[in-house]
Amino acid sequence: MLVLGEGNIILRPLQNDDAEQIAKLINNKKVLDNLRDYIPFPYAKKNAEDFIKISSEQIPPCTFGIIGNNQLCGVIGIIIQSDIYRMSAEVGYWVGEPFWGKGIATKALELITSYGFSQLGLIRIYAGTFGHNEASRRVLEKCGYQKEGISKQAIIKNNQILDEHKYAILKSDSV
Repeated sequence: MLVLGEGNIILRPLQNDDAEQIAKLINNKKVLDNLRDYIPFPYAKKNAEDFIKISSEQIPPCTFGIIGNNQLCGVIGIIIQSDIYRMSAEVGYWVGEPFWGKGIATKALELITSYGFSQLGLIRIYAGTFGHNEASRRVLEKCGYQKEGISKQAIIKNNQILDEHKYAILKSDSV
């Protein structure tokens, strides 16, 4: 089993027994308000089981549980792009509210960024955040991601039109 990192924060493939914790953490409006609409609400344990099954079939592995102090805190993943964008990937992550403000998302992003560049051969990793999600922008900035711009009125979430802040990091610029 692929495990990224060491110490208090590691990334590891999702396991069947993570389903209950995923459902518990993601069934929170404060978390869901910053995620894409394809994630259902309410989020049942069966949704988590299906997600874990799909994730387990990825070659190479691209979706990981964020483990902090031996418990699942959230999920992070990269989506490798195709065709002319095949050397790039989009990163996405969420951390359950009980684990906010503890540096967990920052460490998880550092780990998956390193994995993307060193193991997957990517040259660019990017992310978009909702206009109101300052915490996620701080995580990206702490990890060396640079703001590339703001797409005005690019997102609709909870019947509100929002800006999207776009960030990226290049392998050549990473530490």
